[in-house]
Amino acid sequence: MNPRISMVALGVADLDRAREFYETGLGLPRLDSPPGVVFFNLNGTWLGLSERKALARDAGVPAEGSGYAGFNLAHNVRTEAEVEQVAEAAVAAGATLVKPPSRAEWGGYHAYFSDPDGHLWEIAHNPFAWIGPEDAAE
Repeated sequence: MNPRISMVALGVADLDRAREFYETGLGLPRLDSPPGVVFFNLNGTWLGLSERKALARDAGVPAEGSGYAGFNLAHNVRTEAEVEQVAEAAVAAGATLVKPPSRAEWGGYHAYFSDPDGHLWEIAHNPFAWIGPEDAAE
């Protein structure tokens, strides 16, 4: 599997305040985003902002305490089958499956795992978003 678009997803307490900070305060270019999330282009990767409670609910873990640390890393792939393949490979390499591959509330397909250091990752297929051109080797 070749990486497509990697995204850093930050759980924030106030989405409007965070959007304003990153858009106006840091001058990051905002992308078209559906309600409940704000995406910024980081020149090869994205920054995604969502309400902390919404991200925790999406991952199936508590929003406070040891459940959700306030951010997760996201790796977007082209197909539902790739979500399953990447999740299986991660577990085989030492990750802990947190949420098995399943339909996402927002209409895609995703899974969550924690890496060996406990960092939360989402593997997602978003049928509504372009994730970049095909690799030359494909």
